[in-house]
Amino acid sequence: MGHFIALKSAIINGEETVVKQYLVDRSMLDVEKSYLLELAELGGNAAIIQLLEQVPVKDPNKSFQA
Repeated sequence: MGHFIALKSAIINGEETVVKQYLVDRSMLDVEKSYLLELAELGGNAAIIQLLEQVPVKDPNKSFQA
């Protein structure tokens, strides 16, 4: 959860380098990606939007364990 909050803050602050570091070898749920893309679009940072668009979406059924 802390990772997601830090990523969100970096997107809001337009910190492209920090966003890139958080996204290395990372996939996320579609809902997470959509939310972060919306934040980036509000900020108007094309480089961050592009970084987020490249993040693969993970299958929620594969990562869930009861």
